[in-house]
Amino acid sequence: MIIAVTYEDGQVFQHFGHSEYFKIYEAEDGRIVKEEVYSTNGQGHGALADFLHEYSVDALICGGIGGGARNALAEMGIELYPGVSGKADDAVEALLKGNLAYNPDTVCAHHHQEGGHDCGNHDHGCGGHSCGSH
Repeated sequence: MIIAVTYEDGQVFQHFGHSEYFKIYEAEDGRIVKEEVYSTNGQGHGALADFLHEYSVDALICGGIGGGARNALAEMGIELYPGVSGKADDAVEALLKGNLAYNPDTVCAHHHQEGGHDCGNHDHGCGGHSCGSH
């Protein structure tokens, strides 16, 4: 299994589309047998999914990630584990042990999910925030 982690200074980098480095791990029988840090050479967003595909990555551990990148990774069959923070090595060990704490719904804060909530189109409460037009 090949696992990539968005990487900066030993930590899981928190914005997939701005990742300058990935640490890529090769695991066999539940243990890491090889690990290396790779530069993205200034590639961003859309090109990063291709970058990971070129390295035959099976799974990606990251912080935040936008919808377009999620779709690109899914099309390539790369499993996604977003919403992770802390040391990259610890995250991979946790994934291999089956106890990685991640949030499948994590998105980058500045990205808006398609089909999102539009308060102007209904006449009931908006989950505790003020919609202004009800």
